[in-house]
Amino acid sequence: MTLLEHFDLFLFSACRYLSYPFAIYVHYQGCLISLVLAIGWALAAHIRNKERKRIKRSMDKGNSFAFLCHDINQLEHSNQVNLPRVTVIMPLKGFGEHNLHNWRSQLTSLYGGPLEFLLVVESRDDPAYNAVSELISEFGSAIDAKVIVAGLSTTCSQKIHNQLVGVEKMHKDSKYVLFLDDDVRLHPGTIGSLTYEMEKNPEIFIQTGYPLDLPSGSLGSYCIYEYHMPCSMGFATGGKTFFLWGGCMMMHAVDFRKDNYGVVSSLRYGGYSDDMTLSAVAGAHKKLVSSPPVAVFPHPLATDLNFARYWNYLRKQTFVLESYTFKVNQIMNRALFVVHCYLSWGFVAPFFMAVVHVVAALRLYMNGQSIEENTYVYGGVRLVGLLAGCTLLALFSMWNLTRIEVRLCNILSPEAPPLSLGSYNWCLVFLAMLVGNFLYTICAIRSHFSQSINWSGIRYYLKDGKVSRIERTQGTQDMHPVFTDLARKYLYGKKELAYKGSHANNHNKGKKRRQTKKYH
Repeated sequence: MTLLEHFDLFLFSACRYLSYPFAIYVHYQGCLISLVLAIGWALAAHIRNKERKRIKRSMDKGNSFAFLCHDINQLEHSNQVNLPRVTVIMPLKGFGEHNLHNWRSQLTSLYGGPLEFLLVVESRDDPAYNAVSELISEFGSAIDAKVIVAGLSTTCSQKIHNQLVGVEKMHKDSKYVLFLDDDVRLHPGTIGSLTYEMEKNPEIFIQTGYPLDLPSGSLGSYCIYEYHMPCSMGFATGGKTFFLWGGCMMMHAVDFRKDNYGVVSSLRYGGYSDDMTLSAVAGAHKKLVSSPPVAVFPHPLATDLNFARYWNYLRKQTFVLESYTFKVNQIMNRALFVVHCYLSWGFVAPFFMAVVHVVAALRLYMNGQSIEENTYVYGGVRLVGLLAGCTLLALFSMWNLTRIEVRLCNILSPEAPPLSLGSYNWCLVFLAMLVGNFLYTICAIRSHFSQSINWSGIRYYLKDGKVSRIERTQGTQDMHPVFTDLARKYLYGKKELAYKGSHANNHNKGKKRRQTKKYH
């Protein structure tokens, strides 16, 4: 027998085995997963689109400021002077290509009440320190903002440490505190919308939102996008949710001043992930977490987000499941670990099987045989057709949700350059779905057995679900990556020259835009 004949024998034998009941179950299961994703994204799109249409109708009726508030009467001076004070705390790390744009969108909020911004860095050596200090000086007295140096964390992650130092420095009259990541773009009315919901329903413990990833074109960036999209369903509820995203969290300031429900102590003593810790506290005390439909934020990804940085990001995301606050959280995280790993490979497995069926059908065709002559191949091709239909439906639903969120972001930020779906490559999205789900299980298992993670140049070790040791060893590349994972932010001063050039270019562009507006 020739080599090709051996290959055909193996191929058709594989088709026979893939026609057994268990293999058919795996195939149908993959189709079901795709259908569930399609339905989830369709429901999320309905919630987002309902809000977009409401804003559009209000604008058509003459409320040009509907992107800020539902009722234009809320913009009356008599209402604005009674708005509560809000403190915005932004833990910063590094400086990258999108930071200036993101910071400007956050600092130029159109919230009418008293508002202060506390931008917290680890040290003055952080590239973000000089960049954001210059930006604040550019605004002058137009905003109440200051940079705070937090120092090194010793009992929790550096991000949590920066947040807690910011809480200690916030204004004594602040009613709400809003934690923001520095890599998302805020809408002009976001702070007002979040505050309005908190005032309307005092039972809300935390308000949150979720990012809309803007892929840069690399496979790594599309893997990030496809990883976040299933999670976005849990945030597009228009109200109560069981999910929490650390990039946007508004809470009652008094909960931090008095350490209500152990909020501060849970974070300070061993806290690794701010959102997972606060979500655990909310669950333990049956507190309400809410996600308003307008809380979706453009999240531009780095133009050169390579696969290595995607892998490290995925490691951080899976490592979060190794941290926990209470025993019940450990059980829930373990269950989530198992379910997510099972569903990830359950989604991917049918595509490997489909490849066998398609290649077998091609070999029959090349040999001049009809597919119907081989029962196993014919049945396999029919399963492939079903899988293709379910996958296309899921991709269409994902496309539709992204389209609606893009349109919602555009209507919420009328002053910003409009976002577009034109840059999305849906072939890469499909490839990223396969790659991302295949790697997730491998990454999760790796995180489970390592019990340590490198986060922006700092290595954290967990014990009993909490940070037990922090290493900042000098002189090793492993401990000191040059960039952050998603936003390609420079982490260290040795890149000062590149940082200065990037900042100067952005600064000059901003200056030119302001001069152009001045004379038109």
